[in-house]
Amino acid sequence: MADEIKYEYKTVQTVRGTDGLVISKMQKDGWDVVEQSQGTLRSTLTFRRPKKPIPWPLVGAGAAVLAIIAIVIGSAAALSDGSEQKDEAAKPPVGASEEPSATPIPTAAERAAVEVITPENNSQFAALLKAADTCGDANADFATKYAGRTIAFNGSIVNMAPHGDYETRYDFLLGPGDKGPNTTVGPAFQYEDVNVAELSLNGKDVPAAIGAGDKFRFVAEVGDFNAVQCLFHLDPVSTETR
Repeated sequence: MADEIKYEYKTVQTVRGTDGLVISKMQKDGWDVVEQSQGTLRSTLTFRRPKKPIPWPLVGAGAAVLAIIAIVIGSAAALSDGSEQKDEAAKPPVGASEEPSATPIPTAAERAAVEVITPENNSQFAALLKAADTCGDANADFATKYAGRTIAFNGSIVNMAPHGDYETRYDFLLGPGDKGPNTTVGPAFQYEDVNVAELSLNGKDVPAAIGAGDKFRFVAEVGDFNAVQCLFHLDPVSTETR
């Protein structure tokens, strides 16, 4: 029946002689004695009281919370399934390479960053090597534009002198072409304060000693241009015999 009273039960054990006190206390809390069993030393008392009905607003609120939880769980499961399906679709088929199908083509800037400048691939450098004015603006313009870049050219040692008081460090004056001390065109390239080991000599028949007039393939890093001394500074990278 819809109106049937529902009870909650509680069992309490007491020491004989204290039954009355326990019963009185329980009755104040709404409990009624329904059974009393006496033993030698202890008594067992069983109580009951009507269950308090849950107010309908609370029942409705609880149901709403459960409904929201169910919706959230369902949405999360749907999103998870969708994400997994997208991940599966994004995966390449078994056996397919994850590498790009073609090697990316480097940009012009990337090619320029690694390309060694030579008179064959740079007209400005080719013209500079033939210029008669070693103090001309073309030297400063090239040094500014290509600072830090690597150049390569066939040249010779114009002069080689000790740097300061050092016996193993030198200032090398280099020129394009094969004329050594008789060079009359091109910049006055200078390696300043370097030893022979820093030239990184290589190639066939590397000499035991070097000096003015020796011909090499110079590979160097572009430094600055000293307009007062008319010296175009370079840093050696490698020096190949030729």
